[in-house]
Amino acid sequence: MTRFIPRPAVLAAAAAQALLALLVWTRGSTGPIAMHFNITGEVDRWGGRGEMALVIGGLAVLTLVAGGALAMSAARREADAARRRGLAWAQTVLVTATCIIAAMMGGLAIAGAGAADHGLGLVLMAICALFVAIGAFMGKVAPNALVGVRTPWSLTSRLAWEKSNRLGGRLFFWGGLAGMILAPAAPQPLAMQVLVGAVLLIAGTTVFESWRVWRADPERNTV
Repeated sequence: MTRFIPRPAVLAAAAAQALLALLVWTRGSTGPIAMHFNITGEVDRWGGRGEMALVIGGLAVLTLVAGGALAMSAARREADAARRRGLAWAQTVLVTATCIIAAMMGGLAIAGAGAADHGLGLVLMAICALFVAIGAFMGKVAPNALVGVRTPWSLTSRLAWEKSNRLGGRLFFWGGLAGMILAPAAPQPLAMQVLVGAVLLIAGTTVFESWRVWRADPERNTV
């Protein structure tokens, strides 16, 4: 059965982000706020609480509009079961991602310049939390044209699709969980560089797994 986030939950997530934007606008730090970090962990752009509030407000709009649009697309008659499952997975990741990013930005805005030294660590924790969310759902998504490990081999072998996505889901989930635990004490920028390398390694591993399983699958289609 296709599982979408219930409409009230999407509305609640968007409302929470909008309230956070209002809180940042009225109660955020009056000093400079770190808006962007480079790979070395240094702040390369500062902003004010008004700018940060607008960004968080934009995330609220994205949650409301895109989250609803994905559900509406799945409701169309021409949408098949695989497409509906893919849209449900995409909706879940989208709403989870906007909530995590909004929370991270809110923390930076309320802490102000004092959070700059730990800002890249907060970014790292937010990314790892997103990986946990992706990993929790990745292994459950059926073949579709939108999300998942989409290679020529996984798209022509149901077994290759299932095994490569389950592997990717486990790697993202446990890797993200480990990253969230280690991020506060991890040295920067080494931790962020390790994260980038880990993502590339997971991507390569899942692509190889899809080819390996496809090659041994007697029911595969030729590419």
